[in-house]
Amino acid sequence: MPIFVSGATGFIGSRLVNRLVEEGNTVHALYRSDKKADQIRREGIRLFRGDILDVVSLSEAMNGCESAYHTAAFAGAWARDPGTVYRLNVDGALNVYRVASEQGIRRLVVTSTAGILGPASLEALNEGSPPPHSYFTHYEESKYRMEKALTTPGPAMPEVVIVNPTRVFGPGILSEANSVTRMIRLYIEGKWRLIPGNGERLGNYVFVEDVVTGHLLAMEKGRPGQRYILGGDHISYNQLFGIIRKLTGLEYRLFHIPLWLMLASADGIRIYSRMTGRPPLITRALVRKYNHDWIVSSDKAVRELGYRPLAAEDGIRRTIDWIRES
Repeated sequence: MPIFVSGATGFIGSRLVNRLVEEGNTVHALYRSDKKADQIRREGIRLFRGDILDVVSLSEAMNGCESAYHTAAFAGAWARDPGTVYRLNVDGALNVYRVASEQGIRRLVVTSTAGILGPASLEALNEGSPPPHSYFTHYEESKYRMEKALTTPGPAMPEVVIVNPTRVFGPGILSEANSVTRMIRLYIEGKWRLIPGNGERLGNYVFVEDVVTGHLLAMEKGRPGQRYILGGDHISYNQLFGIIRKLTGLEYRLFHIPLWLMLASADGIRIYSRMTGRPPLITRALVRKYNHDWIVSSDKAVRELGYRPLAAEDGIRRTIDWIRES
C-alpha cells in the first residue's frame, strides 16, 4: 500500500521519498511549492499539493495509505511571527496525527530534533533525560510541545514513533535544515572564514542517509510511544574544519570570533531583519547555543533498531565529493 510523507520537498523528506521509491514503494508526497516538487517528481511518487494546516489536503494525500512519515516543519532559527513556528510544528503535527487516525493509518513516524534534550557536557543525554528548564529557540520548544502532544494518550491508531536527529548534513537541498553542508560548500569556495568562540564546543553530527535509514528502521522496529535519537560522532568546530581541510587539501585561514562580538553582531542583524523581513544570518539564541556542548547518545537506536551511522569523516568525504560533482 502507498506510504504518505509530509515535508516531501525538504532536506530529509526528499531523501526519504526517493529511498522509499528505490525500495519498491509508492509514495504519496505532500508539497506546497511546485518548483520544489519538480526536484522529487519521478515514477513511484504521487504528488499532492497541500499543507499540514489544511486537513482537506491531508485527507486527500493520505487516502489509501497504510503508514506515514511526518517530516514537515518550520526549521528556521527565526520567524517574524513566532506563532507561525508553533502553528506549523505543533498544530500541523496534530493535524497529521488526527487525519492519519481517521484514514486508518497503522503507524506514523514523526521527525523531531535532538535539540529538545538541551545542552550537556558532563555526560551524554539520552531519550529518558529530563527536558531543560528553557529552550534557546522557538523551534526547539515547539518540537518539545509537539512530542508532548503526540505522546498524550489518544486513539489506538496510528502508533506513533518519534525520531530525534542531531546536526544533519550531506547531499541534498541546501536549506536551513542543511546548514552544515552549506558551510562546507562555502569553505570549499573560499567564502567561509569564521569559527564561533574558541571552536572547542562539541556537537553531534549525522549523515543524512543515516537519518533516512533511521526513519525506515523506526517504522519497522520502533516501539510505539518511544523516541529514538539519530546521531553520529561528537566533534568540535575546530575538528570539523580540520577534517574538511584534510579531505579537500584547502588550507584557508580561519578566524575565531569571540562570542561577545557575535552577540553584538546578532543585535545589529536583528534590527535589519525587522526592517526588511529577511531572515537573519545569525541570532542571539544561536550564538548562545555555540557556547555549550551538545552531547547525546544514540545507543537506544543502535540497540533497538539496529541503527549504524557512518563515522563523521566518511560522511563529510561523501558530502565533499557531492559538492564538487554538483
